[in-house]
Amino acid sequence: MNNKIATFIIASLCMYSYSQEYTEQDTLRGSITPEREWWNLNYYDLYVDVNADDKFISGSNTIRYEVLKPLQVLQIDLQPPMTIDKVTQEGKTLDVEHNGNAHFIQLKKPQKRGQYNQLTVQFSGHPKEAVRAPWDGGFSWKKDSNGKNFIATSNQGLGASVWWPNKDHMYDEVDSMSIRIKSPRGLMDVSNGKLIKTDEETNTYHWFVANPINNYGVNINIGDYAHFSEKYAGEKGSLDMDYFVLSYNLEKAKEHFKDAARMMEAFEYWFGPYPFYEDGFKLVEVPYLGMEHQSSVTYGNKYLKGYLGRDLSGTGWGLKFDFIIIHEAGHEWFANNITYKDMADMWIHESFTAYSENLFLDYHYGKEAAADYVIGTRNNILNDEPIIGTYNVNAQGSKDMYYKGANMLHTIRQLIDDDDKWREILRGLNKTFYHQTVTTKQIENYISKQSNIDLSKIFDQYLRTSQIPVFEYKLSNGNLKYRYVDIVVGFKMPLSISIDDNDFMVTPSQEWKTKQIKDSITGTLKVDRNYYVNVRKL
Repeated sequence: MNNKIATFIIASLCMYSYSQEYTEQDTLRGSITPEREWWNLNYYDLYVDVNADDKFISGSNTIRYEVLKPLQVLQIDLQPPMTIDKVTQEGKTLDVEHNGNAHFIQLKKPQKRGQYNQLTVQFSGHPKEAVRAPWDGGFSWKKDSNGKNFIATSNQGLGASVWWPNKDHMYDEVDSMSIRIKSPRGLMDVSNGKLIKTDEETNTYHWFVANPINNYGVNINIGDYAHFSEKYAGEKGSLDMDYFVLSYNLEKAKEHFKDAARMMEAFEYWFGPYPFYEDGFKLVEVPYLGMEHQSSVTYGNKYLKGYLGRDLSGTGWGLKFDFIIIHEAGHEWFANNITYKDMADMWIHESFTAYSENLFLDYHYGKEAAADYVIGTRNNILNDEPIIGTYNVNAQGSKDMYYKGANMLHTIRQLIDDDDKWREILRGLNKTFYHQTVTTKQIENYISKQSNIDLSKIFDQYLRTSQIPVFEYKLSNGNLKYRYVDIVVGFKMPLSISIDDNDFMVTPSQEWKTKQIKDSITGTLKVDRNYYVNVRKL
């Protein structure tokens, strides 16, 4: 693959720009502030009236919450130019102190530990228009080929508060929610969960999400949609799989979207049951590339295989599937089921999901095809910054969380050296952390414990530095001398090597080691390609 194209593609996958300069607003958004910490989300009832002609929305969000501590100031987030018009609780209008994107509601009712209270936030405005969705997100106000309105939201990184008021931090997911969207006449809204009813008089679509959902996963998609569906016989029974596409793409989609059932088969095998049977699975066509909105995965890959017709691995295997269908649906397990608590740990979403592309190929085309693919994606790795970002300021690390992270996981699979155990670990993650928000340490510790291998230095090396271990060696007179350089202290990852037709396992460290081999062995040393290390002959 041309290096410029590879760089462009991997840069395009990044959902939020990395920065080392942070502001008060970054802290208010990215930390569990005292005004957030004392209450726990229980339920959202979100109503939005979408005015396409004026690119204007208005509505309300009723927020039900559990009181954990008896405090009186509650933080809600909404980004300008959207405005909070009014906040009420039990019929009383509440004062609100505004600080940029954060709004501090002054409660009048005494908040007693264990109570479930609710308040309603009315809002309106011209939401930020997406410049280059989904990477620079917001509202996409587009037209389809027939000149009809084609509207969608995308806001990972930027935040759901770019268009609706909510507790915009990933650590606290709402338990369930109602989404009611009043759409322009003649057009349908598709949002998350199951469609409960349609109010034909007002053209309002009522959706209900039965499972916990992260805030950036909530979406609006409005268009001239045609619908088709299938029942998938999954691990937890019959799963509704629904597809909403522009009317003139219906026949094309019926053929192309066969990848969805193939995805479900592979990922239920590797990761366990689809995590949202009660809400079903949907693919929804949108006017941008796509995103992992929970139970409402959005699609805009132009009905092409690969990534807009390109193979990210340069091996040919990337053209065996539609990248957006496989990658974005993979996020249902890693992002929507298991969700990071802090943006700095976004690798939990992206590394596992980039690796899921490899596992899809493994399931359908075999282990060698999968290895070809994930190793091929190393050409996209920049090694510019650590994968883990800065905590408490809503900042992610390097975009290498995609394919460096995937190759780290592929390397760990070699260390475990038991595919049944590896599958058990992947499924166990989704069972143990089912519908939870997690930290990197929780994921690291789980994999180490279940594999009976201390992988802490492996994670430190690949997640917390930008260096790739270098295996240095000298081969002469029947002796192999070897060591690692560019490693964290204590890094001692075993490595599979071969010389001629002789295979060896070695465990290099930062100190030189010597291994005696046959004098007759003088051929080229090769390191097993499945380990993500660099090699240097001295």
